[in-house]
Amino acid sequence: MAHGEMNHIEFPADDPERAKAFYGAVAGWEFGEMEGFPDYYMFRTSAGYGGAIGKRDVSTGHNLRIYIEVDSIDDALAASSRTGGTTKEPKTEIPGMGWFAVVTDPEGSEVGLFQGSGAR
Repeated sequence: MAHGEMNHIEFPADDPERAKAFYGAVAGWEFGEMEGFPDYYMFRTSAGYGGAIGKRDVSTGHNLRIYIEVDSIDDALAASSRTGGTTKEPKTEIPGMGWFAVVTDPEGSEVGLFQGSGAR
């Protein structure tokens, strides 16, 4: 993925099993668990993009969240702060995958940031 591309989406659910049944029926998505992330069920689309359904306010946030690929979480967090954003969740490692952070933009929307392990 390239810098600035959307690479992951999280659907918060009060009842993850109900949400998995819905998206499985509507979109044909199949779900798998992610080790170390309870109540978090990953999916991939045929185009290779993906996301997860998680327990609202437990394994995901409260609202739908899109993640954007960035070259550097540190640079993106600094740019967010410089342009009126705030950090909601600090840089956190996802073992074997990379790092994520969550910012709130100046309009109040949450945006996830993701830096893969191969990035700087």
